[in-house]
Amino acid sequence: MNRMNPKPAGEESEPRLPTDLRKGLAATPMAKAQWSDLTPIAQRDFISWIESAKQPETRRRRIERACSMLAAGKRRPCCYSIVSFNLYTALAATPMAKAQWSDLTPIERRDFISWMDSAKEPEAHRRRIEKACVMLAAGKRRPDVFNL
Repeated sequence: MNRMNPKPAGEESEPRLPTDLRKGLAATPMAKAQWSDLTPIAQRDFISWIESAKQPETRRRRIERACSMLAAGKRRPCCYSIVSFNLYTALAATPMAKAQWSDLTPIERRDFISWMDSAKEPEAHRRRIEKACVMLAAGKRRPDVFNL
């Protein structure tokens, strides 16, 4: 803790809950219980996914879907790829990989993320991030496991 930032290091503040999402959670007790168990980062992912909707009807459907997913025990929006900070850092250090990443379709990005996240051990995950950067810098659009 310091004077500039009175919040202890590593402690995330809870995001502001949009009114329509708050109402949706209140109407679905199981979803509300799961929501309160999420980390602030996971809550932000749901909020970001909902707020990225361009049409009011899409936003409404996403709130309904989020409540259904939460009630079913899901902890992240299903179709919202989470890019780890470690991957962002690795991409920033490899300009050619970063440029290729920017050109990937959402499905291709999801494939890379799924492949990296399937490595459960931290060291294996780190190695996959490094390998992904090498593949991307070489112009590959899918992890090698998809090129068999």
